[in-house]
Amino acid sequence: MGEGSVKLACVSSSMIRPMATRPVGDDIRRGALYMVLAALFFAGMGAAVKAASRELPSAMVVFFRNGIGLVVLLPWLARDGGAGLGTRHFGDHVFRGVTGLAAMFCFFFAIAHMRLADAILINQSVPLVLPLVERAWLGERIAPRLWWPIGLGFLGLLFILKPGSDLFQPVALVALVSTLFASVAQVGIRRLTRTEPVTRIVFYFGLIATALSAIPSAVVWKAPRPEMVAVLLAMGALATAGQLCLTRAYSCAAAARVGPFIYTGVVFAGVLDWLVWGTLPDRLFIAGGLLVSAAAILALRLRAAVSRAARPAAEEPTSL
Repeated sequence: MGEGSVKLACVSSSMIRPMATRPVGDDIRRGALYMVLAALFFAGMGAAVKAASRELPSAMVVFFRNGIGLVVLLPWLARDGGAGLGTRHFGDHVFRGVTGLAAMFCFFFAIAHMRLADAILINQSVPLVLPLVERAWLGERIAPRLWWPIGLGFLGLLFILKPGSDLFQPVALVALVSTLFASVAQVGIRRLTRTEPVTRIVFYFGLIATALSAIPSAVVWKAPRPEMVAVLLAMGALATAGQLCLTRAYSCAAAARVGPFIYTGVVFAGVLDWLVWGTLPDRLFIAGGLLVSAAAILALRLRAAVSRAARPAAEEPTSL
């Protein structure tokens, strides 16, 4: 989306899909509202990234994004005295941090060099790539009915990328690489959630991503103007607000029901492209965007249906 991604952030975000400790509710209206707000905040974060990248190196923008997010998280950790941060899976946290940071670097670079709506939509195609990563990494079988939305989504991506035409932008391949890294990071998160609480996962990602992004940032460092500091702070605030709304959305209703509303972010990004940079999407992008969004929503819902069907068999041995 995709910060997790959405997306954590994601988009992604990055974007981390929260795993609430309390039962998930069934308030679809409230969940949809929070998800739309999350999409709006993440689109605003993308606009701030694009504005900051015009004056500052991408490494610095990534560093500030992670550093501000970590600082925002510290009060919650301090309230608990830092309890629960000990882990026996630090290597898994490092892997998730490296892949998530790689996704963020590619995503921010794409935002800086192409239309905001294009970059966000490609980043939000994670649900189409995720089953392929799970198949290659975990050996999980892809349900036969998932193949056609995946194929439909990749057809939509071809409309957006326009390979072989004069309109093709090579930087779009960087956005695709971001989606691949985000999908790998998402599988890493899934593995971590089997043993680690969400707060610990988020903390170690913030810590590792901030520490690693500080190295290239120091090499290319240039003092930001006061106005740019305000943009960087707004970027961090919008990303945090988006993550909070995302968390609330997933606590209100199941991911398959509220997740599709994250694609309103593409509309918000398109409006920002028009208002701030005076660019409008072409017909191929609109057609491709509709295909990708529809395919990703179908993939999300079908994966949820497959998981529900498989859950009784998977959970039966644990009742012993």
